[in-house]
Amino acid sequence: MIDAPRLNIDLGKLHHNASFLVERLATRGISVTGITKAALGSAKIASAMLRAGISSLGDSRVENIEAMRQAQLAATMVLIRSPMLSQVDRVVRHVDISFNTEIEVIRRLSRAAKQAARVHGVVLMIELGDLREGIMPDDLLGTVREMLSLPNICFKGLGTNLACRSGVCPDEKNMALLSELVAAIESTFGLKVEIVSGGNSANLQWALSGAKTGRINDLRLGEAILLGRETLYRQPIDGLHTDAITLTAEVIEAKTKPSKPTGQIAQAAFGEAPAAIDRGEVRQNILAIGQQDTDPCGLLPPAGTQVMGASSDHLILETDDEKLPVGKEVTFQLNYSALVRSMTSPFVAKVNKSCPQTMNNEKGNP
Repeated sequence: MIDAPRLNIDLGKLHHNASFLVERLATRGISVTGITKAALGSAKIASAMLRAGISSLGDSRVENIEAMRQAQLAATMVLIRSPMLSQVDRVVRHVDISFNTEIEVIRRLSRAAKQAARVHGVVLMIELGDLREGIMPDDLLGTVREMLSLPNICFKGLGTNLACRSGVCPDEKNMALLSELVAAIESTFGLKVEIVSGGNSANLQWALSGAKTGRINDLRLGEAILLGRETLYRQPIDGLHTDAITLTAEVIEAKTKPSKPTGQIAQAAFGEAPAAIDRGEVRQNILAIGQQDTDPCGLLPPAGTQVMGASSDHLILETDDEKLPVGKEVTFQLNYSALVRSMTSPFVAKVNKSCPQTMNNEKGNP
């Protein structure tokens, strides 16, 4: 019997999603950096991306990049979160390019790279309104000027991040500003900016709309490949699989119970005070999974069932008609939050369905 709870990972569907996006964006002059952070740097998922035509892999954690290096994946490795000072030695050893916003970090990368006899690539991230990471545009030229003087550092390009902290949408205005900043660097310093990374899966609507792409030549795609959805409104992307990764859990109790709890009501396990509405008796099922394993609010249950709540390790599922026997498995689709937490949980098995003829001899993590 296959373990539960588990993530069911269809590598063939992931390959299709990645290939579809690579081909669509290529017509716009945009390449794809495959983002593996939600997959914990899974070598098998990363390999599916590479076979689809992706040549660079991005992750926010150097530990995941180290795992992909150990799996001997042939790709440019990009650290998409600014390096911690405590990790600069590991970064220059295992990472080809890192995204940066602080000149002090770049100075330390320079020293570490010189000591290791390596050249480290740097992409500078620009603040364009979402208010997560980024250099303010007025400070960009000064940062570039100092960075160009640092030994063993190679300026690779500019990037920005939108729709992550504040939900700011990528549009013609902020993408045009990024292109203008690229032009300013090139004219000021007489160099060619190689990488212009316009953003993440939230950029797909803009990138495929026919709008002018300007100098944008790279997007960082993770959620769109893994879940088949754009990230502004979480709508399915035509032509992509939204069930490439699903979550399965097992029923451990199935009973008819009152819908309204009995007794004085205080806070529940996670500090919430659930509303108590009397709906009569209901078919209640408990599944062996909970807040420690996933985001219950991010689970899309099968038709005729509703997720009613969860504690650390129990998920409450009501059914309309069908009685779910103890031992039955229930499979959910996931949003990004549920996916990240399930991937991270050591209590959730990761089961890969192989791509035809390609996955049998693969090295690396499940």
